Amino acid sequence: MRLILLIMGFLMAAAAPAQAGFSVCNTGIHTAKMALGRFNGRAWESDGWWTIKPKSCAKLLIGPLEARYYYLYGTDGRLGSWDGSHAFCITSANFSIAGRGKCAERGYDRKGFFEVDTG
Repeated sequence: MRLILLIMGFLMAAAAPAQAGFSVCNTGIHTAKMALGRFNGRAWESDGWWTIKPKSCAKLLIGPLEARYYYLYGTDGRLGSWDGSHAFCITSANFSIAGRGKCAERGYDRKGFFEVDTG
């Protein structure tokens, strides 16, 4: 059974800058953990974990979005995960990792994230 998530990163459309951001909602029945990959204007980075309870949302980014594309990886830790073909580095503990290459050489795990187009 796969984790069901609803991406709500489209809050920028017709929103004032103070209201813009990137949120993810968990429509499933299990608590989910989310990681975010992105280009911050200078370099690639990945951050995690946001814990999202069932039937609730979490704001991953506050303020105007700096890029069109963001990348997500999610798991409920037991039954399923959302992944994709864009590799980023992660760890099991909370993290903020610069770069997305040579994950194992730097002591990180490598996971595929799926792309979200906010354009």
